[in-house]
Amino acid sequence: MTARAARPVGTVTRGTTNPNRLRRMDRWIAAVHGAVLRRADDPVAVDLGYGAAPWTAVELLTRLRAAAPRTRVVGIEIDPARVAAARPYEREGLVFRHGGFEVPVPERPLLIRAANVLRQYDETEVAAVWRQLCARLAPGGLLVEGTCDEIGRRHVWVALGPEGPRTVTFATRLGSLDRPSDLAERLPKALIHRNVPGEPVHAFLRDFDRAWAAAAPYASYGARQRWLRAVRDLTADWPVTDSPARWRQGEVTVAWAALAPRN
Repeated sequence: MTARAARPVGTVTRGTTNPNRLRRMDRWIAAVHGAVLRRADDPVAVDLGYGAAPWTAVELLTRLRAAAPRTRVVGIEIDPARVAAARPYEREGLVFRHGGFEVPVPERPLLIRAANVLRQYDETEVAAVWRQLCARLAPGGLLVEGTCDEIGRRHVWVALGPEGPRTVTFATRLGSLDRPSDLAERLPKALIHRNVPGEPVHAFLRDFDRAWAAAAPYASYGARQRWLRAVRDLTADWPVTDSPARWRQGEVTVAWAALAPRN
């Protein structure tokens, strides 16, 4: 039996979505992974679990093609009714397929984006899903898995390569932020239950709040300047992997090993 004929792997999620919900994740992907997509002869990206409406897949195509014009996007949904509803939006470079974590595309994709999918699974299931998805990646490929709020103001995602998790990125619309630990409610499934004393992600958010409070005098120059100062202070104790060019976007990326759950 072929992968296309087999029963999709996974369960149907709520499918809620909104236009522009994943813009922060998409812009980060284009910035950090665009060069890999540009070098490929036929780069394929997968929007896994795009939901009840196809907006995120349509937007992913537009944003990736701005960085890598040859990119093709495949939207994959486990609910056949959602696939049928998305088919009228197909165009050159964009198709929709019925499937799940088996990722039923003939090519090994250079990108799999799974946003707000594992949030509805049990924490104990996450590692196996990560392994299954990473095994489908092409060499040099990237899996981005995370969670955001309903309109994309706050987002946290894990980036993984074929070898496993690499980094965690926290991204926010700075004008909506009271303190960095507000992002805790959007931690991906692998981390959200670990925001408790004794776990690294809890210590990171605690230190981020302290740095944010210490940077309060910079608020008179705007939330971006306060964020920049707070992140710069964080680098003294945490392995921040990106640069001020990304911090200015309301982002900070930290090595996975520093935030990984204990045990």
